[in-house]
Amino acid sequence: MDPGLDKEFASFVDGRFTALRRFGYLLTGEWHLAEDLVQTSLTKVWFKRKSLRSPAALESYTRTVMVNTNIQWWRRKWKGEAPTEVLPEPPAAPSQYGVVDDRDQLLRALAELPKRTRAALVLRYFEDLPDAEVAQIMGCSSSTVKSHISRGLARLREHHLLTDLPSTASTRKEG
Repeated sequence: MDPGLDKEFASFVDGRFTALRRFGYLLTGEWHLAEDLVQTSLTKVWFKRKSLRSPAALESYTRTVMVNTNIQWWRRKWKGEAPTEVLPEPPAAPSQYGVVDDRDQLLRALAELPKRTRAALVLRYFEDLPDAEVAQIMGCSSSTVKSHISRGLARLREHHLLTDLPSTASTRKEG
């Protein structure tokens, strides 16, 4: 065991856990699953920490492991839960709850997307990463990322969530 590596890894976890948990929530749609995803992924990353010397490599590899682990969980036959119908909610005043309702509607629409499409949108727009870095994290080509993003944005438009955005998949310049 290398105490320097252990200390460096502990420092990374302390400094990035909140951001990784938020990323996990955007991937899974549930806070408890997000925490499980982060912990499982960090366990996997801990065994590879010797080959990941730079903080940027550690961050990127951790996000890659999170995306892949989330996809593996989704592919399992039994997930431990049975979905139920949406519970009826009393109508809320739009002026008071409009922002929360919009956020909830967006999160529900994201949950309906295929896992890789959802991961591409989360990495690109919520984490604000360029297409090339998203492609590296997801282990695919940049054109595949753009395809996932295009399909995902189209599906979100079907839910009338992105009416003010242009119809092209890439809404900002690569940097």
